[in-house]
Amino acid sequence: MKQMKVLRAADYPRMPWKNGGGSTEEITRDAGTGLDGFGWRLSIADIAESGGFSTFAGYERIISVLQGDGMTLTVDGQATRSLHPLDPFAFSGESHVTCTLLGGAIRDFNLIYAPKRYRARLQWMAGEQRFFSEAGTVLVFSADTELGIRTGESIADLDLYDCWQLSGNTGLLEISTRGQCCVIELTAH
Repeated sequence: MKQMKVLRAADYPRMPWKNGGGSTEEITRDAGTGLDGFGWRLSIADIAESGGFSTFAGYERIISVLQGDGMTLTVDGQATRSLHPLDPFAFSGESHVTCTLLGGAIRDFNLIYAPKRYRARLQWMAGEQRFFSEAGTVLVFSADTELGIRTGESIADLDLYDCWQLSGNTGLLEISTRGQCCVIELTAH
């Protein structure tokens, strides 16, 4: 059964990082509690200083800087390009990862998913966009102070860092957005 809901940034629970180095605001997930049992999880992390990332064996990660000058990552000994706001980067959750901040504290946006259970697609959009999706779960994360979403007769208005979630989609769906956002499509295998 198709279910739509708006998740407000003010209500996101804060939880400690797996490695104890900081904390994360969890936006949403498919199942499980704590840091176990989920097939996918969407979160925002505040990174105050350069350092190591937690590992998530059996998962893939896609990260984007939301606020701040950016960072570079070193993934299994290989340096990445500089990552600036709304520039996604994917890596294995099993990798040994450290970050170097480019100019002070940042906020980042993370999708962690189990590729044996889900296929994921993440893309940043700006302006007025229309797209179609068959994914079972569609998430639209607002990177704007006013984001509008329309699907069929349903309209949602999001503030900065709010998230629109559609679960149980079973057919081709048209979604229109107005503003800067990230669209995540998750399809169970």
